[in-house]
Amino acid sequence: MGQESSGAKRSKGLSIFEKYLTVWVIGCIAGGIGLGKVAPGVAEFLDGLAIRVGGAPVVSIPIAICLFFMMYPIMVKIDFAEVLKAGKSIKPVGLTLFINWAIKPFTMYGLSVLFLGTLFYGLIGPEATDRVKLPLGSEPILGAQYKAGRVVLSEQAESALKANPQLAEKYRPGALAPREDVELEIPLWRSYLAGCILLGIAPCTAMVLVWGFLAKGNDGHTLVMVAINSLAMLLLYGPLGGFLLGVGRLPVPWQALGLSISIYVALPLVAGYFSRKWIIKAKGQEWFKEKFLHVLTPVTIIALLVTLVLLFSFKGEVILSNPLTILWIAIPLFIQTVLIFCLGYGLSKLLKLRYADAAPSAMIGASNHFEVAIATSVMLFGLSSGAALATVVGVLIEVPVMLMLVKVCLGTRSWFGNE
Repeated sequence: MGQESSGAKRSKGLSIFEKYLTVWVIGCIAGGIGLGKVAPGVAEFLDGLAIRVGGAPVVSIPIAICLFFMMYPIMVKIDFAEVLKAGKSIKPVGLTLFINWAIKPFTMYGLSVLFLGTLFYGLIGPEATDRVKLPLGSEPILGAQYKAGRVVLSEQAESALKANPQLAEKYRPGALAPREDVELEIPLWRSYLAGCILLGIAPCTAMVLVWGFLAKGNDGHTLVMVAINSLAMLLLYGPLGGFLLGVGRLPVPWQALGLSISIYVALPLVAGYFSRKWIIKAKGQEWFKEKFLHVLTPVTIIALLVTLVLLFSFKGEVILSNPLTILWIAIPLFIQTVLIFCLGYGLSKLLKLRYADAAPSAMIGASNHFEVAIATSVMLFGLSSGAALATVVGVLIEVPVMLMLVKVCLGTRSWFGNE
């Protein structure tokens, strides 16, 4: 989604896919809702094509394919040799890591609880619930409490029970039901909270290449942070996500978290690293940049948009019944983005960084790696979950908000003196 850049040759700005991402996302919302109305079984059938563990669907194969093609074009652009040069920029790299992993996850959690769990609690609906996947390793005992949720029959199992009352004994409260027949019913606002948490612990590693270019930032620092954040997510995304989900009384699917990182970060990271080396060796650096990356540019967003159509084919009824749902989620996400940007930009000024380092340092924390967040929310909570919807709202506001912050940076360059 971002263009590769270097000190010698700066990348181009937003492509048509990136520039109008918000428009495409709105189109996918409409298309997905329409698909859910016209052919409600299509997305459900596709999501049913899954890798199962213990009889329960864990990885949706179509979604996994889409999400791999969302991530691979990002990872193949990363030159990890740049990480070795990070030692020359200790202050901006250290500041960015501090904001990304020590500040941002916790401010996102706090703002989400404040707005979704307090200020907007009555608007979302105190009695509104969402059904998500029961974490692997937990007992599928009907009626049992798990964190803030309760184990209930899936909609398919409920339909089967209505059609065949003889199943009443099998599905009685307290019975150990087949895992594929149960779901976890949790308060709807907590499901949205889960999606916000997954966004908050995913610092941007793709679009920030574009934001840094538009703000006339230091390309070398931006590329270094893209590589470092990709590696940091392998180590920190799972533990931080599990900790904050647990604090929020949400299911903590540790096994699925580990599997998610392996599939959606490690696999495309390894594939990108080795294919990059092979292609450059076979075709040369110039062909890789001018031909191969040019072809890949729209792939990530196309895969993202296909995934969004599937997501909204499930969430159409929720949105139509409460069209302000997206707004309630967008408000804390917007405040979080601006807050983290201001914090990063202000600390950059206090640390006396150059503007070229200050701008990308602030933007890397402010923007989100929504590809990973969407992938993880789908795997952990399900394609039709409120958590997945919340991560999609992150996509919806990403471009307009970050373009606004780019203009803020350009308008305040003089704060950092002449360069």
